[in-house]
Amino acid sequence: MKFPGRRFPAVYFAYICGVGKNTRQHSSHIPMYMKKLCFAWFAVVLAACTTTQPEKKAAEGTYDGELNILMLSDAGRNGSYDQRLIGEWMGVYADLLGPEFVISCGDLFHYEGIQSTSDPLLWSNFESIYTHSELQCPWYGVLGNHEYRGNTQAMIDYSQVSRRWNMPARYYTFAVPLDDDEADSDRVRFVFIDTAPLIDKYRRESDQYPDAQRVDPDEEVRWIDSVLNASSEKWKIVVGHHPMYTYDDKDDIEQENMRARLEEVFRRNAVDAYFCGHIHTFQHIRTGRDSIDYIVNTSASKQRAPQRGPLTQYASENSGFGLLSFDKGVMHYTLVNSRGELEYEIERRK
Repeated sequence: MKFPGRRFPAVYFAYICGVGKNTRQHSSHIPMYMKKLCFAWFAVVLAACTTTQPEKKAAEGTYDGELNILMLSDAGRNGSYDQRLIGEWMGVYADLLGPEFVISCGDLFHYEGIQSTSDPLLWSNFESIYTHSELQCPWYGVLGNHEYRGNTQAMIDYSQVSRRWNMPARYYTFAVPLDDDEADSDRVRFVFIDTAPLIDKYRRESDQYPDAQRVDPDEEVRWIDSVLNASSEKWKIVVGHHPMYTYDDKDDIEQENMRARLEEVFRRNAVDAYFCGHIHTFQHIRTGRDSIDYIVNTSASKQRAPQRGPLTQYASENSGFGLLSFDKGVMHYTLVNSRGELEYEIERRK
């Protein structure tokens, strides 16, 4: 069969179906089932050409505080799975809330981290995904286990290259006022910690995680304790990658190592919430032994099915990101799933 020219698909449709005087003589040789198939195919193409994607809109009732922050974890998949979709939803909510900054709870670069400040993964996993103008605000990150497979110093050094990426050290802290008077009673203390070196297996497996041995875990814990102890801010928020409490199939010894080093430090210094990632499901856990909210962010790309236990307040298999907001006396967290829905909310007052 000779095709009647290169004006495909319209001309080919006319050729097969016998539309037009120049094609009717040829269409008699085409079986009826092919004509029906062609009509069905053309209908699908026409629908695709005339149907537009619905505009993404932020959900009504989204909490808008004096200080708004977006939070994500375990995102880096070069735009695949749900990463690009979630990046678009982050832009929608950033446009609504005007975040002060974005927090990455680690593993922004699967699977082997980055090798240098010019690594192509910085573009394919970060710069080309989160493109909305309101996401060009500062980003503050921590190192995840996948970053520890690469060059962790490059993650820090990228702060000197990128306009928005900020990681001044492997662990660091700052405080943010909720109003102009900057009184400590109306400020939020953020403490960003480096969790891989606090877990024994990462330091032992130096062939896979060569940089983990560069950090003295005891020295880091002393630093965390001193920062929290000196803090007089109303809210104390700690951000890391590995959970202290969660229900999942990963090695329980990781959580045991984390709790052995940090749980008493957090309790003694009245930490309000610990945000992390790593397990690719959302989990909110309270132990009942203190007032700390342990919030495991879901994956911002590829999620897993969650498990639940006696300490579980809520768990979700949906991918997504978090909205963290503060007002005077209020901390509000919202899980936004990959459909843009406000799936779960946590509010604390003091």
